Amino acid sequence: MPVVPFEALPDESRLWVFGVERTLTEAERDSFLSAVDLFLETWVAHGIPLTCGRDWRWGRFLLVAVDEASAPPSGFSIDAMVCVLRDQEHRLGMRVLDNTPVWFVANGEVRRISRTGFGRLAEEGAVGPNMVVFNHTVTRLKDACSGRWEGPVRERAGTKGRSSSPRGSIRPFSLEAKVPRPLAEVFRRIEFDQAP
Repeated sequence: MPVVPFEALPDESRLWVFGVERTLTEAERDSFLSAVDLFLETWVAHGIPLTCGRDWRWGRFLLVAVDEASAPPSGFSIDAMVCVLRDQEHRLGMRVLDNTPVWFVANGEVRRISRTGFGRLAEEGAVGPNMVVFNHTVTRLKDACSGRWEGPVRERAGTKGRSSSPRGSIRPFSLEAKVPRPLAEVFRRIEFDQAP
């Protein structure tokens, strides 16, 4: 131990979700995940090994979780994970540590676009209530397993949470149930908080 199968981690485990900017070749994916695995095998907080695991979903998302009941991660240990991912960004020429885009599925493929661009798609009618979007603000493993991480736009409109992004957090929008608004207006209301 400390690395365990992702499915074996408790539901309350702390979760981080990272989207990979582009589809990786098989060799790039293997190299990227090997670097992550190597780090997780030695991940410690205050000298105590962290019980952790990772998953790779949709060919674009790295999910990392830590069982905080066995030993919680420290600020330095989280910084170490970010450092490894930043190194992979440079090595592979892609972004991993950017949770500001909207991630969605179109024609069976995961895509990313700015929030403004997604608002434009909604205005053009290209975003329907059943389009799958990803909520990177989830912070518990149970959220990723219960459908709070990925799901239709119509279910994301009232999502609350804080971003696990090291660059800041997203203050999610809310829809008032009694006053339906066009999706384009909803996405215009997304605001960003910058971490101090």
